[in-house]
Amino acid sequence: MARTKPLPDRKPPVPHQPTFCPRPGCEAHETTFPGPFRYGPAGFFFRQCDGRIVRRFRCGHCRTRFSESTFETTYYLKRPELQLPIAAGIVAGSAHRQLARSLGCAPSTVTRQASRLGRHASLLHAMFLADLPGIREPIVLDHFETFVSSQHDRVGIATVVGRDSWFVLDIDPAPHGRSGRMSAAQRRVAARRKKGKRPTPRGGYVRSKRRVLDRLLDMSSGVLELIHDDHPAYRACVAKHPERHRIHARVFPNPKRGPKGSPRSPEARARDEAMFPVDLLHGLWRHTDPHHGRETIAFGRRTSAIMERAHIVMVWRNFQKKRSERKPDKVTPAMALGLTDEPWTWAQILARRLFPGRIRVPKSWMRTYRRDWPYPDVGKTLPHALKYAF
Repeated sequence: MARTKPLPDRKPPVPHQPTFCPRPGCEAHETTFPGPFRYGPAGFFFRQCDGRIVRRFRCGHCRTRFSESTFETTYYLKRPELQLPIAAGIVAGSAHRQLARSLGCAPSTVTRQASRLGRHASLLHAMFLADLPGIREPIVLDHFETFVSSQHDRVGIATVVGRDSWFVLDIDPAPHGRSGRMSAAQRRVAARRKKGKRPTPRGGYVRSKRRVLDRLLDMSSGVLELIHDDHPAYRACVAKHPERHRIHARVFPNPKRGPKGSPRSPEARARDEAMFPVDLLHGLWRHTDPHHGRETIAFGRRTSAIMERAHIVMVWRNFQKKRSERKPDKVTPAMALGLTDEPWTWAQILARRLFPGRIRVPKSWMRTYRRDWPYPDVGKTLPHALKYAF
């Protein structure tokens, strides 16, 4: 007679009370579902990774089964204990292989969990933006320049920051090719890399700026006060926008600067003062993420992966990082807008799983969620199309 594994001598935890069905396609999964959610017990199972007894339920509407862990951010993970240190390490300047060595796991494990964390961060930020009463401060806009796959393929990430609160409202990618002067050897390398690749479409900055303006105007009920530099794509996009009468743009050109340490001109001082919130974010971003350095082996291989990590940094900046390290107050940008009462920890940020079907997510953010940014990626990009996982 075969021996069965005895169950641990412990009582089940306090049962989770689900309020909706986690399966997409079920009528009880939608936020517009009118009636009460009906469910019943369907047993339990023993989770080997942490020795926990997890209760199962059955939906009374679609008759599918789910468990308590379905509503957790560690759903379907074999090593859920790695999630918090990986999230903290990503915003602490650690590359994926460094995190893998310190945590005792494979680098691919860190990469997959970083992708999941980025999707969760985008949903969390979209959920708070839906509760935002509106834009009540001037907005500073600039693109964060980095490269993907190589220095011949670039991507600019539009960053939208509140001038007074320093809250990061939006990010949007603008893939584009390499610009500027190139030597003969660099031109040969660029020509060799273009063989067999789909060319990067032109107008990445204009499309990115248009998407950002549409979302900002949707969140603003009155006139949108916009601060940006003299990038030609910015001027053209504002001038051709159908609701340009609602946009009050203040342009601060980028003046020529002398050698490092030389005094700034009055034009440079005015530009730095007006663009300070976004310049500070870019400095923190480049210091925090090692894959944004020019001379690095940790560069991003995919545009979607870069955007996922950008969402992690955005949530860290808004909900964890206080506005100033020198001042004694611990006010975060989210606290300045009244969205939270205290700085959040990673345990609070990852407290529960979020579902994209129940949150109003911008279209470009859903492209990041589905890993659907094809340019200027190299090789085959697998979309995120899992049925039940996230």
